[in-house]
Amino acid sequence: MRLFVRLVAATFFGLILISCGGKKEKKEGFSYEKKEVKPRDASDPNSIILTSNDAMQFNKKEIKVKAGAKVTLTLKHVGKMDKSVMGHNFVLLKQGVDLVAFGNKAATKKETDYIPSGTDDIIAHTKLIGGGETAVIEFDAPAKGVYDFLCSFPGHYALMKGKFIVE
Repeated sequence: MRLFVRLVAATFFGLILISCGGKKEKKEGFSYEKKEVKPRDASDPNSIILTSNDAMQFNKKEIKVKAGAKVTLTLKHVGKMDKSVMGHNFVLLKQGVDLVAFGNKAATKKETDYIPSGTDDIIAHTKLIGGGETAVIEFDAPAKGVYDFLCSFPGHYALMKGKFIVE
Protein backbone atom coordinates (compact mmCIF):
# COMPACT_ATOMS: atom_id res chain seq x y z
CA MET A 1 0.00 0.00 0.00
CA ARG A 2 2.85 2.37 0.93
CA LEU A 3 4.52 1.72 -2.41
CA PHE A 4 1.29 2.52 -4.22
CA VAL A 5 0.88 5.86 -2.37
CA ARG A 6 4.50 6.81 -3.10
CA LEU A 7 4.10 5.88 -6.77
CA VAL A 8 0.93 8.01 -7.09
CA ALA A 9 2.62 10.94 -5.28
CA ALA A 10 5.73 10.71 -7.47
CA THR A 11 3.60 10.61 -10.61
CA PHE A 12 1.56 13.58 -9.43
CA PHE A 13 4.61 15.72 -8.63
CA GLY A 14 6.33 14.64 -11.84
CA LEU A 15 3.36 15.80 -13.89
CA ILE A 16 3.34 19.13 -12.07
CA LEU A 17 7.03 19.67 -12.82
CA ILE A 18 6.62 18.75 -16.46
CA SER A 19 3.64 21.03 -17.01
CA CYS A 20 5.22 24.03 -15.26
CA GLY A 21 8.70 23.81 -16.62
CA GLY A 22 10.35 23.96 -19.96
CA LYS A 23 10.92 26.65 -22.50
CA LYS A 24 7.98 27.38 -24.75
CA GLU A 25 8.94 27.78 -28.37
CA LYS A 26 7.20 30.16 -30.73
CA LYS A 27 5.86 28.54 -33.86
CA GLU A 28 7.75 29.65 -36.93
CA GLY A 29 5.68 31.68 -39.37
CA PHE A 30 2.74 32.27 -37.04
CA SER A 31 1.98 35.52 -35.34
CA TYR A 32 -0.87 37.60 -34.07
CA GLU A 33 -0.97 41.04 -35.50
CA LYS A 34 -2.38 43.82 -33.37
CA LYS A 35 -3.74 46.65 -35.42
CA GLU A 36 -5.41 49.87 -34.54
CA VAL A 37 -8.80 49.83 -36.19
CA LYS A 38 -11.15 52.76 -36.32
CA PRO A 39 -14.08 52.13 -33.98
CA ARG A 40 -17.27 51.25 -35.77
CA ASP A 41 -19.92 53.93 -35.76
CA ALA A 42 -23.06 51.95 -34.89
CA SER A 43 -25.25 54.66 -36.41
CA ASP A 44 -23.57 54.24 -39.82
CA PRO A 45 -25.22 51.41 -41.77
CA ASN A 46 -22.28 51.41 -44.19
CA SER A 47 -19.78 50.50 -41.45
CA ILE A 48 -19.64 46.69 -41.39
CA ILE A 49 -17.82 44.28 -39.07
CA LEU A 50 -17.59 40.78 -40.52
CA THR A 51 -15.92 37.95 -38.61
CA SER A 52 -14.49 34.70 -39.92
CA ASN A 53 -13.35 31.65 -37.96
CA ASP A 54 -11.47 28.36 -38.08
CA ALA A 55 -14.71 26.51 -38.97
CA MET A 56 -14.85 28.29 -42.37
CA GLN A 57 -17.73 30.59 -41.48
CA PHE A 58 -18.58 34.25 -41.79
CA ASN A 59 -20.84 35.55 -39.03
CA LYS A 60 -23.16 37.10 -41.65
CA LYS A 61 -24.76 35.65 -44.75
CA GLU A 62 -26.32 38.98 -45.69
CA ILE A 63 -24.93 42.51 -45.55
CA LYS A 64 -27.11 45.57 -46.25
CA VAL A 65 -25.71 49.01 -47.06
CA LYS A 66 -27.05 52.30 -48.39
CA ALA A 67 -26.35 53.22 -52.00
CA GLY A 68 -24.09 56.11 -52.88
CA ALA A 69 -22.03 56.16 -49.68
CA LYS A 70 -18.57 55.05 -48.62
CA VAL A 71 -18.53 51.52 -47.12
CA THR A 72 -16.04 50.62 -44.38
CA LEU A 73 -15.71 46.87 -43.99
CA THR A 74 -13.68 45.36 -41.15
CA LEU A 75 -12.86 41.66 -41.51
CA LYS A 76 -11.73 39.97 -38.27
CA HIS A 77 -10.38 36.43 -38.21
CA VAL A 78 -11.46 35.27 -34.75
CA GLY A 79 -9.84 31.86 -35.15
CA LYS A 80 -6.30 30.82 -34.26
CA MET A 81 -5.04 29.09 -37.41
CA ASP A 82 -2.39 30.63 -39.68
CA LYS A 83 -3.41 32.10 -43.03
CA SER A 84 -1.45 29.41 -44.91
CA VAL A 85 -3.85 26.82 -43.47
CA MET A 86 -7.09 28.72 -42.75
CA GLY A 87 -6.70 32.09 -44.46
CA HIS A 88 -9.77 34.24 -45.07
CA ASN A 89 -10.58 37.29 -47.13
CA PHE A 90 -13.66 39.17 -48.26
CA VAL A 91 -14.24 39.48 -52.00
CA LEU A 92 -17.21 41.44 -53.37
CA LEU A 93 -18.09 40.38 -56.90
CA LYS A 94 -19.76 42.44 -59.59
CA GLN A 95 -23.31 41.49 -60.54
CA GLY A 96 -23.55 38.58 -62.94
CA VAL A 97 -20.19 37.03 -62.03
CA ASP A 98 -20.48 33.27 -61.51
CA LEU A 99 -19.40 32.70 -57.89
CA VAL A 100 -18.36 29.06 -58.42
CA ALA A 101 -16.35 29.82 -61.56
CA PHE A 102 -14.64 32.74 -59.81
CA GLY A 103 -13.91 30.62 -56.71
CA ASN A 104 -12.36 27.87 -58.82
CA LYS A 105 -10.22 30.38 -60.73
CA ALA A 106 -9.12 32.12 -57.52
CA ALA A 107 -8.10 28.80 -55.92
CA THR A 108 -5.20 28.51 -58.38
CA LYS A 109 -3.77 31.96 -57.61
CA LYS A 110 -1.73 31.29 -54.46
CA GLU A 111 0.98 33.75 -55.52
CA THR A 112 -1.54 36.63 -55.36
CA ASP A 113 -3.30 35.45 -52.17
CA TYR A 114 -6.10 33.83 -54.19
CA ILE A 115 -7.13 37.03 -55.98
CA PRO A 116 -6.90 36.61 -59.77
CA SER A 117 -4.87 39.46 -61.25
CA GLY A 118 -6.16 41.38 -64.23
CA THR A 119 -9.80 40.52 -63.58
CA ASP A 120 -12.63 43.04 -63.66
CA ASP A 121 -14.98 40.73 -61.73
CA ILE A 122 -14.19 42.31 -58.34
CA ILE A 123 -15.63 45.47 -56.78
CA ALA A 124 -13.51 45.30 -53.61
CA HIS A 125 -11.50 42.80 -51.56
CA THR A 126 -9.45 42.57 -48.37
CA LYS A 127 -6.04 41.02 -48.05
CA LEU A 128 -5.79 37.40 -46.90
CA ILE A 129 -5.62 37.19 -43.09
CA GLY A 130 -4.98 34.46 -40.53
CA GLY A 131 -6.10 33.85 -36.95
CA GLY A 132 -6.15 36.96 -34.78
CA GLU A 133 -5.65 39.33 -37.70
CA THR A 134 -7.88 42.12 -38.99
CA ALA A 135 -8.19 43.84 -42.37
CA VAL A 136 -10.08 47.07 -43.07
CA ILE A 137 -11.11 48.33 -46.49
CA GLU A 138 -13.11 51.30 -47.72
CA PHE A 139 -14.92 51.46 -51.03
CA ASP A 140 -17.88 53.21 -52.63
CA ALA A 141 -21.14 51.29 -52.46
CA PRO A 142 -22.05 50.04 -55.92
CA ALA A 143 -25.41 50.71 -57.59
CA LYS A 144 -28.59 49.40 -55.94
CA GLY A 145 -28.89 45.67 -56.28
CA VAL A 146 -27.77 42.32 -54.91
CA TYR A 147 -24.15 41.20 -55.17
CA ASP A 148 -22.30 38.06 -54.07
CA PHE A 149 -19.43 38.05 -51.59
CA LEU A 150 -17.12 35.16 -50.71
CA CYS A 151 -13.81 34.05 -49.26
CA SER A 152 -11.55 33.06 -52.16
CA PHE A 153 -9.19 30.76 -50.19
CA PRO A 154 -9.32 27.34 -51.93
CA GLY A 155 -12.61 25.55 -51.22
CA HIS A 156 -13.92 28.14 -48.77
CA TYR A 157 -16.46 29.74 -51.12
CA ALA A 158 -18.71 26.68 -50.71
CA LEU A 159 -19.47 27.75 -47.12
CA MET A 160 -18.13 31.29 -46.86
CA LYS A 161 -20.42 33.28 -49.10
CA GLY A 162 -23.33 35.63 -48.83
CA LYS A 163 -25.37 38.43 -50.36
CA PHE A 164 -24.31 42.08 -50.32
CA ILE A 165 -27.50 44.12 -50.70
CA VAL A 166 -27.33 47.76 -51.72
CA GLU A 167 -30.56 49.63 -50.95
